[in-house]
Amino acid sequence: MSSAFDLGGIQRRMAGAVDSLKHEFSGLRTGRASANMLDPVMVEAYGASVPISQVGNVSTPEARMLSVQVWDNALVGAVDRAIRNSGLGLNPVLDGTMLRIPVPELNEERRKDLVKVAGKYTEATRVAVRNVRRDGMDILKKLEKDGDISQDDQKNLSEKVQKLTDETIKTVDQMLVSKEKEILQV
Repeated sequence: MSSAFDLGGIQRRMAGAVDSLKHEFSGLRTGRASANMLDPVMVEAYGASVPISQVGNVSTPEARMLSVQVWDNALVGAVDRAIRNSGLGLNPVLDGTMLRIPVPELNEERRKDLVKVAGKYTEATRVAVRNVRRDGMDILKKLEKDGDISQDDQKNLSEKVQKLTDETIKTVDQMLVSKEKEILQV
Protein backbone atom coordinates (compact mmCIF):
# COMPACT_ATOMS: atom_id res chain seq x y z
CA MET A 1 0.00 0.00 0.00
CA SER A 2 1.10 3.53 -0.67
CA SER A 3 2.22 5.81 2.12
CA ALA A 4 0.48 8.70 0.29
CA PHE A 5 -2.79 7.70 1.92
CA ASP A 6 -3.05 8.41 5.64
CA LEU A 7 -6.10 6.80 7.26
CA GLY A 8 -4.94 8.18 10.61
CA GLY A 9 -5.04 11.70 9.18
CA ILE A 10 -8.63 11.20 8.08
CA GLN A 11 -9.49 9.84 11.51
CA ARG A 12 -7.85 12.90 13.17
CA ARG A 13 -9.79 15.31 10.94
CA MET A 14 -13.09 13.55 11.77
CA ALA A 15 -12.20 13.60 15.49
CA GLY A 16 -11.47 17.32 15.12
CA ALA A 17 -14.99 17.86 13.76
CA VAL A 18 -16.43 15.99 16.75
CA ASP A 19 -14.30 18.07 19.16
CA SER A 20 -15.54 21.22 17.46
CA LEU A 21 -19.13 20.06 18.01
CA LYS A 22 -18.38 19.44 21.71
CA HIS A 23 -17.09 23.01 21.92
CA GLU A 24 -20.20 24.37 20.17
CA PHE A 25 -22.45 22.37 22.50
CA SER A 26 -20.63 23.75 25.54
CA GLY A 27 -21.83 27.19 24.48
CA LEU A 28 -25.48 26.12 24.49
CA ARG A 29 -26.78 26.86 27.93
CA THR A 30 -29.00 24.53 29.79
CA GLY A 31 -29.65 26.50 32.94
CA ARG A 32 -27.35 29.12 34.34
CA ALA A 33 -24.95 31.62 32.82
CA SER A 34 -21.54 30.41 31.78
CA ALA A 35 -18.70 32.38 30.19
CA ASN A 36 -18.36 29.80 27.42
CA MET A 37 -21.96 30.45 26.32
CA LEU A 38 -20.58 33.17 24.07
CA ASP A 39 -17.76 31.06 22.59
CA PRO A 40 -19.63 30.46 19.30
CA VAL A 41 -20.24 34.21 18.83
CA MET A 42 -18.09 35.68 16.06
CA VAL A 43 -17.62 39.47 15.86
CA GLU A 44 -16.90 41.42 12.67
CA ALA A 45 -13.79 43.32 13.75
CA TYR A 46 -10.75 44.68 11.99
CA GLY A 47 -12.02 43.41 8.64
CA ALA A 48 -12.36 39.80 9.80
CA SER A 49 -14.66 37.58 11.79
CA VAL A 50 -13.06 36.90 15.18
CA PRO A 51 -14.21 35.09 18.35
CA ILE A 52 -15.70 37.36 20.99
CA SER A 53 -12.87 36.41 23.37
CA GLN A 54 -10.42 38.29 21.09
CA VAL A 55 -12.22 41.63 21.41
CA GLY A 56 -13.28 41.57 25.06
CA ASN A 57 -13.33 39.81 28.39
CA VAL A 58 -16.36 37.59 29.07
CA SER A 59 -17.32 36.95 32.69
CA THR A 60 -20.26 35.83 34.83
CA PRO A 61 -20.74 38.32 37.69
CA GLU A 62 -24.02 36.63 38.72
CA ALA A 63 -25.74 33.29 38.10
CA ARG A 64 -28.11 34.84 35.54
CA MET A 65 -25.84 37.55 34.12
CA LEU A 66 -22.98 37.65 31.65
CA SER A 67 -20.79 40.65 31.08
CA VAL A 68 -18.47 41.48 28.21
CA GLN A 69 -15.85 44.18 28.75
CA VAL A 70 -14.98 45.29 25.20
CA TRP A 71 -11.39 46.48 24.87
CA ASP A 72 -11.91 48.77 21.85
CA ASN A 73 -14.68 51.42 22.04
CA ALA A 74 -15.17 51.19 18.27
CA LEU A 75 -16.20 47.53 18.53
CA VAL A 76 -18.95 47.84 21.17
CA GLY A 77 -21.68 48.07 18.49
CA ALA A 78 -20.24 45.12 16.54
CA VAL A 79 -20.10 42.96 19.68
CA ASP A 80 -23.69 43.94 20.56
CA ARG A 81 -24.88 42.99 17.04
CA ALA A 82 -22.95 39.72 17.07
CA ILE A 83 -24.54 38.65 20.37
CA ARG A 84 -28.05 39.66 19.25
CA ASN A 85 -27.66 37.83 15.91
CA SER A 86 -26.04 34.71 17.40
CA GLY A 87 -29.30 32.79 17.77
CA LEU A 88 -28.69 32.37 21.50
CA GLY A 89 -31.66 34.56 22.42
CA LEU A 90 -29.60 37.06 24.40
CA ASN A 91 -30.21 40.83 24.47
CA PRO A 92 -27.22 42.84 25.74
CA VAL A 93 -27.62 46.12 27.62
CA LEU A 94 -24.92 48.67 26.83
CA ASP A 95 -23.10 50.37 29.67
CA GLY A 96 -20.15 52.26 28.13
CA THR A 97 -17.70 49.63 26.91
CA MET A 98 -19.37 47.03 29.12
CA LEU A 99 -22.20 44.87 27.82
CA ARG A 100 -24.41 43.36 30.49
CA ILE A 101 -26.32 40.35 29.22
CA PRO A 102 -29.20 39.07 31.36
CA VAL A 103 -29.68 35.35 30.83
CA PRO A 104 -33.43 34.66 30.66
CA GLU A 105 -35.05 31.64 32.26
CA LEU A 106 -35.39 28.76 29.85
CA ASN A 107 -39.05 28.48 28.88
CA GLU A 108 -40.40 25.71 26.67
CA GLU A 109 -40.16 27.82 23.51
CA ARG A 110 -36.55 28.80 24.24
CA ARG A 111 -35.64 25.18 24.94
CA LYS A 112 -37.05 24.19 21.54
CA ASP A 113 -35.05 27.01 19.91
CA LEU A 114 -31.88 25.74 21.58
CA VAL A 115 -32.60 22.22 20.33
CA LYS A 116 -32.86 23.67 16.79
CA VAL A 117 -29.51 25.44 17.24
CA ALA A 118 -27.99 22.16 18.47
CA GLY A 119 -29.41 20.48 15.36
CA LYS A 120 -27.77 23.09 13.11
CA TYR A 121 -24.42 22.57 14.83
CA THR A 122 -24.82 18.81 14.43
CA GLU A 123 -25.69 19.06 10.73
CA ALA A 124 -22.66 21.29 10.12
CA THR A 125 -20.51 18.64 11.81
CA ARG A 126 -22.03 15.86 9.69
CA VAL A 127 -21.22 17.90 6.57
CA ALA A 128 -17.64 18.40 7.78
CA VAL A 129 -17.25 14.65 8.38
CA ARG A 130 -18.65 13.86 4.93
CA ASN A 131 -16.25 16.36 3.38
CA VAL A 132 -13.35 14.58 5.08
CA ARG A 133 -14.68 11.28 3.68
CA ARG A 134 -14.96 12.80 0.19
CA ASP A 135 -11.38 14.09 0.37
CA GLY A 136 -10.16 10.64 1.43
CA MET A 137 -12.09 8.90 -1.34
CA ASP A 138 -10.73 11.38 -3.92
CA ILE A 139 -7.17 10.63 -2.81
CA LEU A 140 -7.82 6.89 -3.06
CA LYS A 141 -9.28 7.21 -6.57
CA LYS A 142 -6.31 9.29 -7.69
CA LEU A 143 -3.83 6.81 -6.19
CA GLU A 144 -5.56 3.95 -8.01
CA LYS A 145 -5.71 5.89 -11.27
CA ASP A 146 -2.00 6.74 -11.03
CA GLY A 147 -1.21 3.06 -10.37
CA ASP A 148 0.14 3.67 -6.86
CA ILE A 149 -2.35 1.23 -5.29
CA SER A 150 -4.28 -1.72 -6.66
CA GLN A 151 -8.02 -1.75 -7.22
CA ASP A 152 -8.41 -4.18 -4.29
CA ASP A 153 -6.41 -1.89 -1.98
CA GLN A 154 -8.49 1.07 -3.09
CA LYS A 155 -11.70 -0.85 -2.38
CA ASN A 156 -10.47 -2.02 1.05
CA LEU A 157 -9.32 1.44 2.09
CA SER A 158 -12.56 2.99 0.80
CA GLU A 159 -14.51 0.57 2.99
CA LYS A 160 -12.38 1.57 6.00
CA VAL A 161 -12.98 5.27 5.31
CA GLN A 162 -16.73 4.63 4.99
CA LYS A 163 -16.78 2.60 8.23
CA LEU A 164 -14.91 5.40 10.02
CA THR A 165 -17.39 7.93 8.61
CA ASP A 166 -20.39 5.86 9.74
CA GLU A 167 -18.94 5.50 13.26
CA THR A 168 -18.23 9.23 13.50
CA ILE A 169 -21.71 10.21 12.27
CA LYS A 170 -23.20 7.78 14.83
CA THR A 171 -21.16 9.46 17.59
CA VAL A 172 -22.34 12.90 16.44
CA ASP A 173 -25.97 11.74 16.43
CA GLN A 174 -25.58 10.31 19.95
CA MET A 175 -24.13 13.63 21.11
CA LEU A 176 -27.16 15.44 19.70
CA VAL A 177 -29.61 13.10 21.44
CA SER A 178 -27.76 13.60 24.73
CA LYS A 179 -27.70 17.40 24.35
CA GLU A 180 -31.41 17.48 23.44
CA LYS A 181 -32.25 15.55 26.62
CA GLU A 182 -30.07 17.93 28.65
CA ILE A 183 -31.79 21.00 27.15
CA LEU A 184 -35.35 19.70 27.36
CA GLN A 185 -35.28 18.38 30.92
CA VAL A 186 -37.24 20.69 33.15
